[in-house]
Amino acid sequence: MMRARALWAALLLAALAAAVRGQGNLASRADLAGLYTLRGALGLRARDWPRKADPCSAWAGVGCRGGRVVSVSLVGLRRTRLGRLAPRFDVGGLRNLSRLESFTAAGFGLPGSIPAWLGAGLAPSFRALDLSACAVTGEIAASAIAGLGNLTTLNLAGNLLSGQLPAAALAGLPKLGALNLSGNAFSGALPDAVWSLPELRVLDVSQTNLTGALPGAGIAPSATLQTVDLSGNLFYGTVPDTFHQLFSRVMANISGNYFEGKLSSVAGGNVSSEMNCFLDVAGQRSPEDCQQFYAGRGLPYDGPVAAPTPQPSPAHAPAEKKNGRNKNLKYILIGAIGGGVLLLAVIAAVVYCIVRSRRGRSDQRESGAPSAPSGVHGSSRAAAATGATQPSASPASLAKVGDSFAYDQLANATSGFAEERIIKHGHSGDLYHGVLQDGTTVVVKRITTRVAKKDAYTTELDLFAKGLHERLVPLIGHCFDKEDEKLLVYRFVRNGDLSCALHRKTGEEEEGMQSLDWIKRLKIATGVAEALCYLHHECNPPMVHRDVQASSILLDDKFEVRLGSLSEVCPQEGESHQNVITKLLRFSSTADQSSSGSPSASCSYDVYCFGKVLLELVTGRLGISASSDGTTSDWLDNTLRYINIYEKELMSKIIDPTLIIDEDHLEEVWAMAIVAKSCLNPRSSKRPPMKYILKALENPLKVVREDNGSSSARLRATSSRGSWNAAFFGSWRHSSSEIGPSRDDNMFKRSETIKSSGGSNGDHSSSRRRQSKEIFPEPSGSRDTED
Repeated sequence: MMRARALWAALLLAALAAAVRGQGNLASRADLAGLYTLRGALGLRARDWPRKADPCSAWAGVGCRGGRVVSVSLVGLRRTRLGRLAPRFDVGGLRNLSRLESFTAAGFGLPGSIPAWLGAGLAPSFRALDLSACAVTGEIAASAIAGLGNLTTLNLAGNLLSGQLPAAALAGLPKLGALNLSGNAFSGALPDAVWSLPELRVLDVSQTNLTGALPGAGIAPSATLQTVDLSGNLFYGTVPDTFHQLFSRVMANISGNYFEGKLSSVAGGNVSSEMNCFLDVAGQRSPEDCQQFYAGRGLPYDGPVAAPTPQPSPAHAPAEKKNGRNKNLKYILIGAIGGGVLLLAVIAAVVYCIVRSRRGRSDQRESGAPSAPSGVHGSSRAAAATGATQPSASPASLAKVGDSFAYDQLANATSGFAEERIIKHGHSGDLYHGVLQDGTTVVVKRITTRVAKKDAYTTELDLFAKGLHERLVPLIGHCFDKEDEKLLVYRFVRNGDLSCALHRKTGEEEEGMQSLDWIKRLKIATGVAEALCYLHHECNPPMVHRDVQASSILLDDKFEVRLGSLSEVCPQEGESHQNVITKLLRFSSTADQSSSGSPSASCSYDVYCFGKVLLELVTGRLGISASSDGTTSDWLDNTLRYINIYEKELMSKIIDPTLIIDEDHLEEVWAMAIVAKSCLNPRSSKRPPMKYILKALENPLKVVREDNGSSSARLRATSSRGSWNAAFFGSWRHSSSEIGPSRDDNMFKRSETIKSSGGSNGDHSSSRRRQSKEIFPEPSGSRDTED
């Protein structure tokens, strides 16, 4: 999955924003000269910064107070044609602005290094610097930030910065409250002094290639810390006691590193710790991976070492003879059970073949294969209509997916696959930031036998051969020049992934980061649902993503969804076979993992993961969709109790406090939460299909409103067995009854009282529901196959 840290939200101080607009004309000649210098150096268009107009009232992004410039934002501004030909990091005009408090350039291209004069050249009053996703390169000179003693926010995420971090300069920022360095390519360690910054609340150094151990005795993490993200780096060693205490009280993400030892002392915290070398946490790296990492750096490793399979010792022979009768009985039981399982498997296989045979005859009676979606291009449309029925496309057809690049082209685009160009170490290969000769910014996935199987690249190309759907990450081409190294080329997605674009906040409103507004959140949820609908309902056979989380959801410059992390996509397991086995053996239908421990190849698993993404959008709680540990489960249990079709007011307990919404939007948030709860039903057979979820998200107000006078009949109409195929809210009510009562009996008793009385009364007019068949028509012949 692509983890380019492109945009960490536009950084504006809320108090400043309220004060700087409409505060009279610019009164300083020095400020005016500085603004015009900046205008010329950056090549800004006249429509944004018009000549002969007062900058305080007419220039986009310029904020003033008392006739002086106090803030400059380049977000959303564009260069002239000449300016686009030679963009550069030239902000010398800022030195004239002696009252400047914030400079925000998030997403505005400033290729080049941060000027060394910046720290000394900016005003003493300067407080906030946002250079995220600005194509900034090179090392951070100590002088570039030294002298900014009043700096409260520093955001350099999503660039190509390299080298070691200036420890002394960072230590000289005593008022720093938010530090985001994610998505760069630094080297060396995170300076210990960062942990001791007295006012630091948010620290994000994810995906930065940093290494080293956490500081031990003598370094105490700041008591003001609230959010810590160290994920996707090369940190190692045990977690010191002081950091156990830190992780128990803050929201922390330390996944994707090589920490070892135990983490069990962290209780009640919000720490995500997958893909490390811990002994007591699920979802860790293999012992071989951990051993190789530590051995390669000459570090001691105290974790488990794979031992050879023990052989029976002759000394045990008397004991074996003594217990021979018990062992014989055990073998008899094993044989009997094994024979029974084999018999059931044979029965299941026969039923499966019969169903497949009937399905095949039914398919032959159809008029043809389903048409490809609107996002399918040219020759790919034929592949979607015909080739999609094959389990895998041929090598010749895969070579025709996208453009073919020469190896040297992509090596040049990524500076020879240099370490500083690495965006992240993905599941199936390393991701590199690159620029083609025509200026196109790309991401190159380098798949080698070192990290993946030889034919790992065919998984994605086989999917793209079915059609280049507009909701999937945009594939440009590939390179098959080398036998042991395959390259896939994607178009760079400007706004990064949802995990970095959603929301970051310091906890203090006056110093908070802006988060995505509700319109964008609903747009993103709908876009993901469209992508999953394509995989589940338009591909034949249905395809399962298996890695739906915020970091897999990529966002372009208009916040349109491009679903990435496609290396785990696979066809859905045969539903008929799976359900027969479930019925005959009475296996639990709640499992979302295969017997091998990998994500289940079922569409219902994607639906469950999507439910966590929806809750992340509703609550603003970061990292929920990426975690499945006990802490996340407890949080989900506690949150779901506040989602009730009869009690809209309960939403105030869980809704993201940074969202500014009116009454209609509040009902949309409520509707999305209801959909999320339905997706999170512990019984996989009760989760709604993605096509129903998409309709709900496209018409969210219909989820919580209904026509007058039809409540009672509609509630009765949705109470039959197998209700989620018949009606969306049947699924949700099953979910409520299975998840809710054990958490808060009183709340759901009130719901049952309302249902038994025939629906909502006047006191609950704001909580009315529309009967679900109007939103999700019942498919003919559908039925629930689980108990």
